[in-house]
Amino acid sequence: MTLHLVKLCVGAQSIADLQAWVALRRKQRAGVHTHVTRMTPKRAPELLDGGSLYWVIRGQIAARQRLIGVEPFIDPAGVKRCALQLDDDIVAVRPRPCRAFQGWRYLAPDDAPPDLAAGGAGSDEMPEKLRSELAGLGLI
Repeated sequence: MTLHLVKLCVGAQSIADLQAWVALRRKQRAGVHTHVTRMTPKRAPELLDGGSLYWVIRGQIAARQRLIGVEPFIDPAGVKRCALQLDDDIVAVRPRPCRAFQGWRYLAPDDAPPDLAAGGAGSDEMPEKLRSELAGLGLI
């Protein structure tokens, strides 16, 4: 059964900021794009069965990246960490409000917002700021 993660995208103000950050990381490091977390998900096999990391930007779930690996490791200071390996493609999703939290949370497939491209009616062509405001008002 597929399972997803949801995590705050700290410092990003838009999906474009997230895309720029991923592009910068790709230049700095050759190979797979990773995001390091403190805790290792116990349900990794379910995450790797088609799961994604959903990013919360400015209080709304706004985008996702497909999870392609979960690699626990110990950093140079001796602290256990986990590298979430992510696909480079960032997919905009229908914005949905989400309160702040620490770390990451599991997200059931039924609770995950749909991709904007699947929403029809040109919702993926709408400016991100307008899309975010309309979602905040509950209009999309």
